[in-house]
Amino acid sequence: MSFDARVTHSDPPPPLSAYDRLLAELREHAIVKGEVVLTSGRTAQYLIDAKRAILRPDGFNALAELVAAQAVRWRASAVGGMTMGADPIACAALAGGAEVKAFFVRKEVKAYGLSRRIEGPTLEPHDRCMLVEDVVTTGGSTIRALQAVMAEGHQICGVLAICDRLAGGAQAIEGAAGAPFLSLTTIDEVYPERPDREPQG
Repeated sequence: MSFDARVTHSDPPPPLSAYDRLLAELREHAIVKGEVVLTSGRTAQYLIDAKRAILRPDGFNALAELVAAQAVRWRASAVGGMTMGADPIACAALAGGAEVKAFFVRKEVKAYGLSRRIEGPTLEPHDRCMLVEDVVTTGGSTIRALQAVMAEGHQICGVLAICDRLAGGAQAIEGAAGAPFLSLTTIDEVYPERPDREPQG
């Protein structure tokens, strides 16, 4: 009786892409079920809290890779948006190696200190600003950030969101920005079994 004592090893699976890693983190950590009031004022039966996913090592590292790559594609020199949704995303661009300035837009001008609406390194007239947001529903907070940046004479090269809830925000943002809108994921991908999803076909 004989046997082949050689041990065979199958090839390891290919590494997951940054998109796949981010999506997995959002699915595991960002879905909050139960009735909530969204930033837009609408009531929903669930919430996508992206910060629960992207403020973990795996989610942040995947996001950093994706945001930095998009900054390069749009030739952005500055990345930011309305605090707090944009704050970790702008920092992720830096962590991903993008050669950009990070900035945050306050909801209102501070009444003390430097009295700035846009915080961070000074934005120059030639800067190409990539606006970022965590979750977009109607786009209201993103549009307010856009208006603040444009009011100071800065150019918008594009708007990037982590998740689009597919509620009309993308179209509203593109109209206000005069620049492309891109979402890394949609609600259909993050929460395909959600109770309010329209039946397909």
